[in-house]
Amino acid sequence: MTDQTPASAGWFAGVETGDTDAAVAAVREGSADAPADWPERAVEAGFAADEDDYYDALHEATVAATRRAVRERESADDRQVVHAIRAMDDLAATTNELAERLAEWGGAIDDDPGTGVAYARDLAGRDPETDAEERIVSLAERVVALAEERDAERAFLERQVPAVAPNLASMAGPILAARLIELAGGLEALAKMPSGTVQVLGAEDALFAHLRGNAPSPKHGVIYTHEYVRGTHPDERGSAARALAGKLTIGARIDHYSGDYRPSIEDELDERIATIRARYGDGEGNE
Repeated sequence: MTDQTPASAGWFAGVETGDTDAAVAAVREGSADAPADWPERAVEAGFAADEDDYYDALHEATVAATRRAVRERESADDRQVVHAIRAMDDLAATTNELAERLAEWGGAIDDDPGTGVAYARDLAGRDPETDAEERIVSLAERVVALAEERDAERAFLERQVPAVAPNLASMAGPILAARLIELAGGLEALAKMPSGTVQVLGAEDALFAHLRGNAPSPKHGVIYTHEYVRGTHPDERGSAARALAGKLTIGARIDHYSGDYRPSIEDELDERIATIRARYGDGEGNE
């Protein structure tokens, strides 16, 4: 607001009445060195007819600025990852539930009904002969369509996540990386978490039970699905989980703040896991 007269040195400086885009930009980007009687200055500058008019304009500008910020946030790449992983999980749950219903209903037309999407595909290819069979075949077609949509969401994630979080995706794999981003509430939130929190993401129920004194402290959350944790000897899974979470946290921070891929982080993780597994010979996680 420097080099402007006191009467116009406000967020409204240079903004024409009714110009929402300019008002939004002024609210989001403007600043002032010190507080002032902005309504009075707005009136003096001719921006507003009176104080009420000023506050009406300010309300309109701030609401529009907030809406625009929300739209920008929702269109951010990491938000697309969050929506996609949630959609994939919902589709998987619905597909499985309907496939189970279809298998039960399929007993009406098959002596030995199958299960899962494979059975749905078989039924979807049949020509129904009765009204009941028509409904069964229709349900089978829906199951197949849902399964295909689930697979399409997964394919999208496998393409999108490496572009959004290259280091995280490389170390965790696209799907686990997407789950971590979703559980954290976004890549920025994940990047700001300590590694101990990342380690137990997805194990909130177990963590709360521990805090109530009803269970031991969880060693890992969804990162258990990573081969470096699941495939490590049970006695060393806690160490493997800590090592993995530590590097995933570093990877998330690099992804968020710089965005460049650094393979050295993954190399360090590989070496650390190899050291941990060496404590039990070949390091296999077979019990």
